[in-house]
Amino acid sequence: MNQNYKKFYIKTWGCQMNEYDSLMITNILKQNKKYTTTNLFYEADILILNTCSIREKAYEKLFHQLGRWKILKENNPNIIIAVGGCVANQEGKNILKRAKHIDIIFGTQTLHRLPDMINQRIKKKPIIDITFPKLEKFKNILIPKNINYSTSISIMEGCNKYCSFCIVPYTRGREISRPFHDILYEISRLVDQGVKEITLLGQNVNSYYSIDENGKKCRFSKLLQLISHIKKIKRIRFITSNPMDFNDDIINIYYNTPKIVSFLHLPIQSGSNRILKLMKRPYSIRKYKEIINKLILARPNIQISSDFIVGFPGETAHDFQKTMNIISDINFDMSFSFIYSPRPGTPASKLKDNINMTEKKIRLNILQNQIKKQAKKWTSKMLNSHQTILVEKYFNKNKNKFLGKTENNRTVIVKSNNNILGKLIKVYITQIKNNILKGKIIYKYL
Repeated sequence: MNQNYKKFYIKTWGCQMNEYDSLMITNILKQNKKYTTTNLFYEADILILNTCSIREKAYEKLFHQLGRWKILKENNPNIIIAVGGCVANQEGKNILKRAKHIDIIFGTQTLHRLPDMINQRIKKKPIIDITFPKLEKFKNILIPKNINYSTSISIMEGCNKYCSFCIVPYTRGREISRPFHDILYEISRLVDQGVKEITLLGQNVNSYYSIDENGKKCRFSKLLQLISHIKKIKRIRFITSNPMDFNDDIINIYYNTPKIVSFLHLPIQSGSNRILKLMKRPYSIRKYKEIINKLILARPNIQISSDFIVGFPGETAHDFQKTMNIISDINFDMSFSFIYSPRPGTPASKLKDNINMTEKKIRLNILQNQIKKQAKKWTSKMLNSHQTILVEKYFNKNKNKFLGKTENNRTVIVKSNNNILGKLIKVYITQIKNNILKGKIIYKYL
């Protein structure tokens, strides 16, 4: 290794978009040929924290982490500390008021400028760049070598929905979609690296819309079709969707595009129409159920996961019970569920929060326990069933055991004397223990 390399360490908190952004940062810095990664924060020359601001807890975690890194900087003033992600766009220079040892604050749309910021910081005072240059960062995408067989790609960024509780439109900007030709080209390069499963990322992927220089239009349903035509892509996932934009053209894709997995994350947030209205989520419980019923017609075996906010201002016991009712009615498989925390600048932060924290925690516990029970039942149904798994890595190389994932995100362990990494394998589920499934290979796809 070149001894002149600067070592950088990235800590990431938040959603898959944050993970994707951190991967972009890693690729850009490594391509610069001045930097190399390290998994040991205490030996890094550059410390990077990429974090969200969806919840108050994440915001406070930021400053706890920066406090720990401050000690390192006191011992070595040459260390550069950079903060990025949604929290950087939200707080900007205010971060410096609580953490004056920060050198760089970069936004979700300016992460590709990080090498230049680092060079400037060596000579100048703290640098802040949280502007929103449209699509500029996507022109700097670099495809790494030795990536996983399953990976993610961002197709759009930002959101126009302005839900009353959500900070995303303020931290990632308004919706902007990448040209579909660029997306298809990036996926083709990923395929060259062995990728078999792609997850499409965006704050609201089903509102994706692109038009090329020849006037050719591409909505999300068309994009799914185009990606499905890439022969070596075997599975397609996407996250996240908004029910208000989950139109029939997307639902119809499920009828004739088997590469789209039979697992969908479609956040409902609450089972109460009254609370949905306060959240500025412009759909009803009836509308949501209609979408699910149409999806089940197209894919009878589809499983649904969701997001839930517990203890939203004004949520009564009756409202919460309606949420529990919809959880049972839809039979959600998994969920991301959180206690509501006000985000500065959002309309909901001005609402009177009339629910004490003890009650919020009780409700969250009830909700999460119900989801766990349902997920366990979904898993138990898989015993003695046929499943298709994408083999992603070794579980125990010495014993020829491999680990793969089903369409509904269950982990399956199989044994094979042949190298089956990156293969889609048909298996028979023989055992379920602690949410880990064991399977016997029936046959494999080439």
